[in-house]
Amino acid sequence: MYEVAVIGLGYVGLPLAEALSVKNKVVGVDINTEKIKNIQQKEREGLRFSDSYDTIMEAEYIIVTVPTPVDVNNIPDLKCLEDACVHIGQKMRLGATVIFESTVYPGCTEEVCVPILEKNSGRNLNEGFFVAYSPERINPGDKIHTLERIVKIVGASHRSALTKVIELYKTIIHAGVYEVSSIKVAEAAKVIENAQRDLNISFVNELALIFDRIGIDTQEVLNAAATKWNFLPFKPGLVGGHCISVDPYYLAFKSEMLGYVPEVLLSGRRVNNFMGRFIAQKVVKLMLAQDMVIKGADVLVLGFSFKENWPDVRNTKVYDLVSELKDFGVNIDIYDPIADTDAARSYGIELLRDRPTKRYQACILAVAHECFTEVDVRGWTMERAIIFDVKGVLPKSLKSYRL
Repeated sequence: MYEVAVIGLGYVGLPLAEALSVKNKVVGVDINTEKIKNIQQKEREGLRFSDSYDTIMEAEYIIVTVPTPVDVNNIPDLKCLEDACVHIGQKMRLGATVIFESTVYPGCTEEVCVPILEKNSGRNLNEGFFVAYSPERINPGDKIHTLERIVKIVGASHRSALTKVIELYKTIIHAGVYEVSSIKVAEAAKVIENAQRDLNISFVNELALIFDRIGIDTQEVLNAAATKWNFLPFKPGLVGGHCISVDPYYLAFKSEMLGYVPEVLLSGRRVNNFMGRFIAQKVVKLMLAQDMVIKGADVLVLGFSFKENWPDVRNTKVYDLVSELKDFGVNIDIYDPIADTDAARSYGIELLRDRPTKRYQACILAVAHECFTEVDVRGWTMERAIIFDVKGVLPKSLKSYRL
C-alpha cells in the first residue's frame, strides 16, 4: 500500500484518486473549496479529500492532474501547473516522487516544473525528490475504454523512480504499463495522440468544404472510400474540448521555440476552427434558398457541450457556430439538458433545459446526445424548415442536410 496524493480533482484526477484508493491510501487535493464539499460524500476508507496542500506532506507519490489550457492566443497557459509546483515544493516529503499527468509540451516537466520544485523545496532532482510523467488517457463518458483498460505510458527522471511509478500504476491498470526512455518521450506521445486525431478530422472537414462546392454528399463519398480495407473512417464535424483542440498548440509552441513552424499541424487547426462558421453560413444559405427572412428567424441548436453525452463545454466549437448565426441577426435557442449550465453562462449562453415548446425555421443538431437521436426533431420545426445534421446521425427519412 502506497501513500498517494492526487492534485486536481477534475475529469482525470477524481477517477484516478478513486481507483488508486482501492489498494492505496489516497488524498485528493483541489483548491476549489466548493468542489471539495460536493465530493466529500465519495470519501471512504483509504480515500479523503482536502483543499489544503498540508495533506500531501506524508505522500510518497504526488500525482498532478491540474488543467493546462491555452490562452486566447493559443499559447500554453501553465499557471495552474506552476502554482501546483510551488505548493508541492513547499510541502512534499524528502524522497517523494512527483508524477505529472497534465498535458504539456515535450520538455516542460524538466524545464518548467523541476526548477520550481527545486526552488521551493530547497532540494535537487534525483537527490531530494524525483519526477515522472505519465500522460492521462481518460476519455470522458467512454464506458469501454476506461482508466483500467488503457495502457499507461511512463517516463521518469531516474531508473529507480521509473520502477516505483510503474509498480504504483500496476495496482490499477489492467491493460499494462509501457516504459519509455525519457520524460520528453512520454510528453511527446501525449500531444501527438490528439494531434494525429485533430489532423485526420481536419482532412475530412476540408473534404466537406470541397465537396460542398462540388455539390456531392461528403458522407456518401466517405462510405464509398471506406470499402477499401485501409481507409480510415473519420467523420467531419466540430472539434473542440480540452484535448484534441488544445494539444496541437502545445507541440506547435515547442516547435516554434526551436525555430520550426509546423505547417501541417497548424493548418489542421485552422480548418477545424473554421467549421463552426462554415456550418452557420451553410444553414443561412439553405434558409435563403427557401425564401426565408434571415433577420429575426428562429433557429434551434441542439447541444452545446464539446462531445456527446457529456456535460463539459470547455472549448466547445458550438459557440463559434452560435456566434456566427447571431451575426446574421437570427434568434437562437440552444437546447442541451446535459451540458453544464453554469459553465455555459461563462460564454454568455443560457441553455434550454426543458424540451422546446415552439417551432423553428431551422434546427441544427450540433452534438449527438442520445436524447436528441431518440426523438423526432420535426416536432420542433415549422413546415419546410431546414434541418442540418452536423454529426450525421439523424434518420434519412428526415431528409436533413449534413456536412
